[in-house]
Amino acid sequence: METRKIVLHETGIIAIGECMGVAVMLAIFALLGRFDRSVVLGGLFGGVLTILNFFLMAVNANNAADKAVSQDVKSGKSMLQLSYAARLAMIFVVLFACVKSGLCNVFAIVIPLLFVRPTITIAEFFRKSGD
Repeated sequence: METRKIVLHETGIIAIGECMGVAVMLAIFALLGRFDRSVVLGGLFGGVLTILNFFLMAVNANNAADKAVSQDVKSGKSMLQLSYAARLAMIFVVLFACVKSGLCNVFAIVIPLLFVRPTITIAEFFRKSGD
């Protein structure tokens, strides 16, 4: 149960960072005069896709760690590799479909994928030493 709380907490931090990053991105698009429906949809889809990717990665990493604790390291490693390939394929398919359909702005859907690293860095900076 404790690992579930950790996964949800970390995903919540990523979700807050994504929302803030997408809001700043939308403001920049508006300042540049490029704001339209495709930018909003791209930001929403990109943000949701990024949060979902992080959540699935965290769940699979915890499952692999549980397998490693039970002395099944090879199975955990292969599970992580399969998860990575599946998540990468999912991201590619969704990005390609949204951009190809003209529903989303290509930059607006790809840029939110870059907000995870700064969010993690800032969260680690403010994390208490006991956490």
